[in-house]
Amino acid sequence: MEKIWEFFDELKECVYVADIDTYDLVYMNKKSMSLYSVESLDEIEGRKCYEILKNNRTPCAGCNNHRLCEGKFVEWYCYNPVLKRYFHIKDTLVTDDNRRLRMEIAIDNSLQEQKYRMFLEQQNYEALANEGMRLALKADTPDESINIILEYLGKALNGERTYVVEKNESGGDDNTYEWVAEGVTPEIENLQNLPSEICENWYRYFSEGRKIAIEDIELIKERAPIQYDVLKMQDIHSIAVVPLTDENNTIGFYGIDNPKGESLEYTENILRLIGHFIVSCLKRRNILKQLEQMSYMDQLTKLGNRFGLDKFIENFEPDDSLGFVYCDITGLKKVNDTDGHLAGDNLILRAAKCLREAFGEYGLFRVGGDEMLAVCPGINENELTEKTEKLRNISGENNVVLAIGAVWSKTTDENIDTLLSKSEHLMYEDKRAYYRQNGIDRRR
Repeated sequence: MEKIWEFFDELKECVYVADIDTYDLVYMNKKSMSLYSVESLDEIEGRKCYEILKNNRTPCAGCNNHRLCEGKFVEWYCYNPVLKRYFHIKDTLVTDDNRRLRMEIAIDNSLQEQKYRMFLEQQNYEALANEGMRLALKADTPDESINIILEYLGKALNGERTYVVEKNESGGDDNTYEWVAEGVTPEIENLQNLPSEICENWYRYFSEGRKIAIEDIELIKERAPIQYDVLKMQDIHSIAVVPLTDENNTIGFYGIDNPKGESLEYTENILRLIGHFIVSCLKRRNILKQLEQMSYMDQLTKLGNRFGLDKFIENFEPDDSLGFVYCDITGLKKVNDTDGHLAGDNLILRAAKCLREAFGEYGLFRVGGDEMLAVCPGINENELTEKTEKLRNISGENNVVLAIGAVWSKTTDENIDTLLSKSEHLMYEDKRAYYRQNGIDRRR
């Protein structure tokens, strides 16, 4: 099975893993190996993290290993004197074969730092941008930072709407963040998965280094009719937008509608200066989502883990019906002992596949080495029975023996832990029945 951190091997940010107790460096992704001129992981074997990363002979004075715990992340900023770069750091604790490991993701903020310093040198913009950045940096999350800066810019530039639009995986564009002035109709719900042809000329302008600051949208009616119609529909008569660029790739744009008081050139310059900050927030948001996904996911099966189960249960409505289907992979230990753990992992994966085929639209979790759980809010009793029987049939077809315990409740008013215990109890009864039926002595 692949290590958890290998998920980040191709990440464009630096990732390393070190033993918390010995400080042995056990992994570096390709980006960090490139920065430190490490040719292969063999070069770091037996070496300490502080030796390679900070050129120290002893552990770093500010080491925060004692603060790390699984499922949570410690965030901080530092300047690396070896690389001469600024980094935004994310640390967490992971375990592997009872070994406590520190996983660190370092986001290079050096370019953002340089742009920010240039920004401060421009005295005409200093007061406005500095205040906006100060407010946004006080936020706890990247999402909050973006929303704060959009509101600040909207009010400071006297606009009616500020927003961020990002490219999506299907090739369209999504309006992901929005601030609107009082009395202005929000548009974010109407601007999801926009066809690529709507914004294609703007992206072409961005690639050519051309500015987009339109004093009167009537000027684009003939040359960009599709875009004109979209803007007109939103009651936009003037607009300034700038690209959001990450490592020379345009990932979207952000802008302001109907700004008043200042020239559009001034407005566009302000947007450009703060654009790097928004990109940094978007990158941090994406990494947080990846880390959160890893925190709530079993890495072998890609089902949820116990953290994921707890989070899933938080969203239940008390009036919804609820079904629990508790499963045990019977014989997993024997397979591990006789055929090896690779065969055991394959058995677990087949069991997860069976669970997905039967209950794929519900919450699926691996809650133990050989135990899995389907949590089905809103399901009716007959459907739960049918899907449970389907699971039995599918598991047989895939050479998987599952002991299954299913319970159903009309509402979630009954204690969820009680329902879970009932389903687990039924699962064990089903398991004992299987052993009796097949003449197997479990003690052997």
